[in-house]
Amino acid sequence: MALKYNTEPFAGSCRRRLHLHCKHRNRGIFYFFITGIFQGRYLLFLTILYIMGLISCAGPLLSFLHPPPPPPPGSIYRSHELFIKVWPEIMADNASTVELDSIWRYRRKVKEQRPCLNATSRQQSGISSPPVLQRYLVVDANGGLNQQRSSICNAVALAGLLNATLVIPRFDLHNVWKDPRQVPYYREFLKFFSILRHDSLIFMIRDNEFADIYDEDHFISSLKDYVLVVRDLPNELMESYNFSINNIPTIRVQAWASSRFYLDEIYPVLQETRVIRISPFANRLAASIPPHIQYLRCLANYKALRFSSNIMSLAKEIVNRMASTSLNSSGKYVSVHLRFEEDMVAFSCCTYDGGEAEKSEMDAIREKGWGKKFMSKNRIYEPGVNRVNGRCPMTPVEVGMMLRGMGFSNNTPIYLASAKIYKEEKNLKPLQQMFPLLHTKESLATADELAPLQGFSSRLAALDYMVCLLSEVFVTTQGGNFPHFLMGHRRFLYNGHAKTIMPDKSKLVVLLQNTSLSWDSFKDHMDSMLAESDRKSIMVPRVKKSTRKGSIFLNPLPECRCLWGSHNLSTPSNLF
Repeated sequence: MALKYNTEPFAGSCRRRLHLHCKHRNRGIFYFFITGIFQGRYLLFLTILYIMGLISCAGPLLSFLHPPPPPPPGSIYRSHELFIKVWPEIMADNASTVELDSIWRYRRKVKEQRPCLNATSRQQSGISSPPVLQRYLVVDANGGLNQQRSSICNAVALAGLLNATLVIPRFDLHNVWKDPRQVPYYREFLKFFSILRHDSLIFMIRDNEFADIYDEDHFISSLKDYVLVVRDLPNELMESYNFSINNIPTIRVQAWASSRFYLDEIYPVLQETRVIRISPFANRLAASIPPHIQYLRCLANYKALRFSSNIMSLAKEIVNRMASTSLNSSGKYVSVHLRFEEDMVAFSCCTYDGGEAEKSEMDAIREKGWGKKFMSKNRIYEPGVNRVNGRCPMTPVEVGMMLRGMGFSNNTPIYLASAKIYKEEKNLKPLQQMFPLLHTKESLATADELAPLQGFSSRLAALDYMVCLLSEVFVTTQGGNFPHFLMGHRRFLYNGHAKTIMPDKSKLVVLLQNTSLSWDSFKDHMDSMLAESDRKSIMVPRVKKSTRKGSIFLNPLPECRCLWGSHNLSTPSNLF
């Protein structure tokens, strides 16, 4: 009997399998990936995925258990918040604890004054007697007003050392513009170089003559017994260089070069060529030089360099107008050198209270003003570190709170030496609230009086310099050449006392960040800071080195003391 098998179930099963296989093929790799997971084929993948999940969860957990350290005290700008909190107390506390007549308590003990070198001491450099043919020194004084000033004084000293005739120093413009004779066309030049948008650079192009800033005749006559100074090279020498000083080969000298270097290396060249040109010349002479050469440096800075008549006459008017607003303080006033300008804020890489808008604005200014300098991948921005280290420009509100905390009342007359303040209307308002008698050169002089100086940064800086020099109190907020020279000049004028408030910014930022600080506690700290400034104003470094702090520009004593009596220069009234 033949067996019969029912093949339909198998056929159906095969058809179903075929159907599933076709479906699987249609669904593709994703289907097998998913089904593989459920069928245990990808346990390794699941294990890895599980571990990654643990790590991702453990990160926040570890951060919670071990949070990053808080930012160091003083690294965050909260000065304006503190001001808003204590402003009612500041308004109520208007009793002045500081009298401008008696603010400075320390006095320098004046040692026996040595006589100055006499007029016959001109040739004491160890070089032979004056040659039959004159030798000439040409220097390019680079930088801003006071960096140029140091170059001029060093040039006088070097001319004395080398027994050379000094040609009136030229102000170096070649870093910005290769042909300074084209100055009338600087506006067309700006169309091609947006980097020169900053006023300081525009001004550097235009301030290109010694006589525009200094009294040239006074400079020559004051030095005639020590160093011969001429306006131009003689024609016989100029002819050799096609009547262009630019054709004289430039000698490059290392910074802070010693007098021995100049005698051994430069003097033989001068003897051979009759004229040498050194460019750039800023900081090219050591601070420590022979006494009779150091004297020439003193003579140049504190007697020979006098600002031009138009600068001096306007400075005298502004000082008189400041005195007229200071009747309650016997004509005395406070001057503040504020560096909260747009380019200074950008260059410092510090952050304030402007948020993302401020950051974007500062990034744009840095890119326009300094190109790729701030765009390097390896450059690290640390505004908090800068602030803690005292490198951030003080804001107007910080200056105001500091001075009110020190005991200056709201009727204290203040002269503000500054270029255009960053976001001036907003940032100056708190300072004006604290000190209504706040003045600037623009508020004290008419537009017609300022017109000859407008557009020339060095001339405007010279005007600020003179008004600050004659103030009873000078406040420096950011360092640099301006306060460096001014403090030295004030030490020379005021019997060795700089009469300068030098805030400890590293301590100040910690106090200003603490919004829970009471006004009375803040005042106690400021009182100590004022006393410390009083003490530092008469300090002189023990060791004189070839550095800024060891120079006669910052500390003129004892090297320049003999000038007090011999030239009657140590009385402020004799400056005009």
